[in-house]
Amino acid sequence: MTTTLQDSVRENYGAVAASALTGAEAGVRAVAEAFGYSAEELDSIPAGANMGLSCGNPTATANLRPGETVVDLGCGGGLDVFLAARKVGPTGKAIGIDMTPAMLERARVNAAMGGPNGTPLTNVEFHHATIDALPLEDASVDCIISNCVINLAPDKPAVFREIARVLKPGGRLAVSDIALKKPLPEAIKDDVGAYVGCIAGAIPIEQFQTGLADAGFSEVKVVDDRSDLNAYASVDGQGACCSPSAGDAGAGGLAILDEGCCSPAEQDASADPTLHARLAKLLAEHDINDYAASVKVYAVKP
Repeated sequence: MTTTLQDSVRENYGAVAASALTGAEAGVRAVAEAFGYSAEELDSIPAGANMGLSCGNPTATANLRPGETVVDLGCGGGLDVFLAARKVGPTGKAIGIDMTPAMLERARVNAAMGGPNGTPLTNVEFHHATIDALPLEDASVDCIISNCVINLAPDKPAVFREIARVLKPGGRLAVSDIALKKPLPEAIKDDVGAYVGCIAGAIPIEQFQTGLADAGFSEVKVVDDRSDLNAYASVDGQGACCSPSAGDAGAGGLAILDEGCCSPAEQDASADPTLHARLAKLLAEHDINDYAASVKVYAVKP
C-alpha cells in the first residue's frame, strides 16, 4: 500500500472512531445483525464497540474455548475482542491489533466500560501495529480472528505468513472478509475510495485459498455466506462496505454526505472533491453484490 493509501485508510477509520456512531442506533445494530450477530451478543458489549463495520461474525465460527489466546486483526472499537474475551474467560486472553490510534483509544475506553454490569474487562489488551507485522511471539496464539480487514492489507501473502508465524501448531484462523467473485470494473478497481471502503483491495476467493495454502495452512475453506452487502445502507450516511459516515471525514474519508446513501444527484461534489461524491456515484452505478461477497475463511496451522 502506498503511503497515501495507508494514510487514507487510517484517516477514514480514525474519523469513524471519533464519530457518534454506536450500536445504540438502529441502523448500526441492523448492520451487525445482518452479518450474523445475535441480539444477546450485541447487548453484552459496550454500544460504542459496534460502529457498523462488520461483514460477518468471526467469533461465531472460531470455536473459542476457555483459557485460549485469541487475536483480532484490525480490532476497531473492540466488538469481536470483547465477544472473544467472554468465550475464553478469565484464564484466557483476547488481544486486539489495529493501526489506527483513534480506534485503539475507543477500544480501550470501551474495555474500561465493560459489559452490561459495568465491570471492566481485564482479559483484553490492545496493540498499535499493522497486521503484517504483529507484535507477538512465534507460536503464541491459539486462534486468529478478523472482520473485514484483510482486504485492506497491501501485502496479503505477508499477512498470511505472519498469521502462520504467531499461531501455535494446531492453531486456527477464523476470519470474515470481503472477497471477489469476479473482476471489478476499472471504475471501482482504480478508485481510492473503493479501496478504503473494503472493495477495491479485496482478492478473488480462489486467491484467498491459494494464499493461505502457500503460507503453510491446511484445511483451508473460503465460504460465501451470501449476505447482502447492501445491508450497509441501513446506517444513515453509510457510503460503502465497512465505511459509515463520520461527518466530515477529511481528505481520506469515505463518508457520504448526510443527505443519504448512494444518491449522487443529491451530493455536492464541491463539498469533497476527492471521494464523497465520486464513491456515491460508483455505488449507485454498480451492485457490489455482483462482484464481491462476504466470506467466512477457515484454516488450520499443521
